[in-house]
Amino acid sequence: MLPTTANQNPSWIPALLRAVLPVVATSILGQLATYPNIESWYSTLEKPSFNPPNWVFAPVWTTLYILMAYAAWRLLSLPVKTPGRLATLTLFYVQLALNALWSWMFFAMQSPVAGLGNIVVQTGFILATIAQAWHVDKTAAFCLAPLAAWVAFASVLNFAIWFLN
Repeated sequence: MLPTTANQNPSWIPALLRAVLPVVATSILGQLATYPNIESWYSTLEKPSFNPPNWVFAPVWTTLYILMAYAAWRLLSLPVKTPGRLATLTLFYVQLALNALWSWMFFAMQSPVAGLGNIVVQTGFILATIAQAWHVDKTAAFCLAPLAAWVAFASVLNFAIWFLN
């Protein structure tokens, strides 16, 4: 449960903005790199049989971004001196930056191998974020578990696309 004492807890509005705005920016940056390249490049690639249809990605990522923003908000709402809070937030924002960068590496650069290098590192940061969050706020850690599962799947998919092309 999050603390409610005003002296110990930052106002929920700035915390909400610091949680939501970077996640929304990541989503927008990813879309800017992805959408122009779906029909012109991605559609021409060989894909494995387990590749989901394109329409699956938007609702999955929307759900994951909502869960990420909620996890970040919970962490940001904790008292500043909470042990492990800063380390967890640092890991969270690094994995978020890697998330945005993946779209640019895979789609904008049209490089499955660059995307693969990124997503392997990104998966490590997501898992580290979950492990660190577990000690700080278990709900935040649970909110990031679907992200870890999806990015693990995306890693296999990215590898398969690289291998087939």
